[in-house]
Amino acid sequence: MSADKLSDPKSVDRLTPQEARDEHRALARDIAEHDQRYYQEDAPTVSDADYDALRQRYEALEDRFPELRSEESLTQKVGAKVSEKFKKIRHRVPMLSLANGFTDEDVQEFVERIRRFLQIKDGAPLVFTAEPKIDGLSLSLRYEHGRLVSAATRGDGAEGEDVTANARTVHDIPHVLKGHDVPEICEVRGEVYLSHADFAAINERQEAAGKPPFANPRNAAAGSLRQLDSAITASRPLKFFAYAWGEMSAMPSTTQHGMIAAFNSFGLKTNPWTKLCSSVEEMLAHYHAIEEDRANLGYDIDGVVYKVDDLSLQERLGFVSRSPRWALAHKFPAQKAVTVLEDIEIFVGRTGSLNPVAKLKPVTVGGVVVSNATLHNEDYIRGIGGDGQPIRNGVDIRIGDTVVVLRAGDVIPKVLDVVLDKRPADSKPYVFPTRCPVCDSHAVREVNPRTGREDSVRRCTGGLICSAQARERLKHFVSRNAFDIEGLGGQRIEELYDEKLILQPQDIFTLAERNARGLQRLENREGWGGTSVKNLFNAIEARRSIDLNRFIFALGIPHIGETTAKLLARHFGSFEALREAAKAAVDHEGETYDDLTSIGGIGEVVADAIVEFFKEAHNETMLDALLAQVKPTPIEVALTDTPVAGKTVVFTGSLEQMTREEAKAMAERLGAKVAGSVSKKTDIVVAGPGAGSKLDKAREFGVQVMDEDGWFALVGRK
Repeated sequence: MSADKLSDPKSVDRLTPQEARDEHRALARDIAEHDQRYYQEDAPTVSDADYDALRQRYEALEDRFPELRSEESLTQKVGAKVSEKFKKIRHRVPMLSLANGFTDEDVQEFVERIRRFLQIKDGAPLVFTAEPKIDGLSLSLRYEHGRLVSAATRGDGAEGEDVTANARTVHDIPHVLKGHDVPEICEVRGEVYLSHADFAAINERQEAAGKPPFANPRNAAAGSLRQLDSAITASRPLKFFAYAWGEMSAMPSTTQHGMIAAFNSFGLKTNPWTKLCSSVEEMLAHYHAIEEDRANLGYDIDGVVYKVDDLSLQERLGFVSRSPRWALAHKFPAQKAVTVLEDIEIFVGRTGSLNPVAKLKPVTVGGVVVSNATLHNEDYIRGIGGDGQPIRNGVDIRIGDTVVVLRAGDVIPKVLDVVLDKRPADSKPYVFPTRCPVCDSHAVREVNPRTGREDSVRRCTGGLICSAQARERLKHFVSRNAFDIEGLGGQRIEELYDEKLILQPQDIFTLAERNARGLQRLENREGWGGTSVKNLFNAIEARRSIDLNRFIFALGIPHIGETTAKLLARHFGSFEALREAAKAAVDHEGETYDDLTSIGGIGEVVADAIVEFFKEAHNETMLDALLAQVKPTPIEVALTDTPVAGKTVVFTGSLEQMTREEAKAMAERLGAKVAGSVSKKTDIVVAGPGAGSKLDKAREFGVQVMDEDGWFALVGRK
């Protein structure tokens, strides 16, 4: 399913429960695959707007059918891939991404959603800051006693690259903060960027030296900051805007705009376009003013960021899995260009999906030269939408066509339309392959037995015998949010797979032993060396103990993204507990299966994927071999010193002093696990007026029951 298939969808209110469940499952799979392509393979195939449309439809289904509610695979962190060249710094406070909006209506809904969450009536004061969204590289600066001690890129949001030496060469980044009121620990976050003039000068020097020019200022800024030689960084006039913070030993202000003013007084550069807005109208007016003057700013921006100004309200709002509830990035409209589609290539993804990509005659779209574009799937090429109805007036896409290409954000563009009057007279409809281009296995579109509908994606049936899937699974296993083994990137995986040295994950951890007794050692091969091999083996050894959530994510179970992996890790505590639960739920029913689906953020789609993964004999064999080499370790809960840390809590009935979402956010901040249904493993049920079957079940199981006042008394908040 693609966003194009959602262009005129059947209203959610008109769907039957079964239709909703089928669409929910399909969306979950599509979103998981898009997440994989964007965050793990660095090869996204949909725009930000299309991805957002999928998520909005997904969430609308859950709002209408609460029994479908799930958060699986909808949270990923955005940022530069953690390079093997740098040491890593773990962020004391995660660096999350922002939710995106693309229309004025999205901004209106954002404000209304916050008012609903906080139960603030229309007309009551609610102030936001609005500031340009700088198109650069996110950076976190840690000051202790006013002195810069470290600088780290965003990385995967939990861990970034240590670029301290390079950050010290940036003129806008002070080595010592000014003033007597600087907090003892002051972690400032912002964006490193290049001005248009400086970018042009750098590219002139690149071309004069016979080197390829940078594609855009953002790439140039990222490349400049991530140099091994800080002298190169120093030679490039990077700039920095401060706009956020991480760990702070004391807060200089109680508002967002007050914090920005404090940063400015400390000697940090802040954006002069930041403005306070008291209404949606003011927010949109500022957005359009910035948009109109965008070309005169002298640096690249791709939208405007709105943030709730009151920090106490930010704390109440908290976070969803991928972003803060109190902020929104309002993106500028996508840009288009016209070019020729020269070929269609099929790439096989980690899950066996056959992904069509248009090979374009290079064209500049929004200042970036592009030569690839997504074609989504077989039906999209044929001009058919998700509901079986024609799209683009039923016009198919053919090799040789002149096409309209749309680019929204820094992703691979999409082929939006065909210029039919320029179609070559001898063109022929594209025939989508029915065999895998890698292993020649049959490629099929599964049919849902309940609805009779074909899946939108054609998949290779080769499984582990398909080298494309095996290679991609291994790349996923060592990726930055999984095992993150330095020196074992995608290129090395390809090489070692071709040499049959690493065919399964467990082979990684026996590589050193096999190399020591082998006749042709790695260190003697071209492109290797004694130091690089030693460093690789040391990096592998360092990952023999790994956080449980990373271990679960690395397995590549369908629909298990970073957030879901953390939910499972926190709930089960150990991998063996998860494994035993999956085996006990093998029939997709019974108490254990109910317990699995009752975990907050885990629905039937994820539960079924877990059960099916552990049912496969070859997966069990692989896990036994892998666990003989690796020890997954429990992860820390959000807080451990609260009365509810580690406990499973269910909220039911009408809550009167807080919204349901606010209650969930509070419980999770305090280290509790929030479930959607009551089981024997539930510790606390907080029941408001109108509590029904969940309250009855709590009493049946002897679970502790309390009202809202009891909850607040327990956690010491009222």
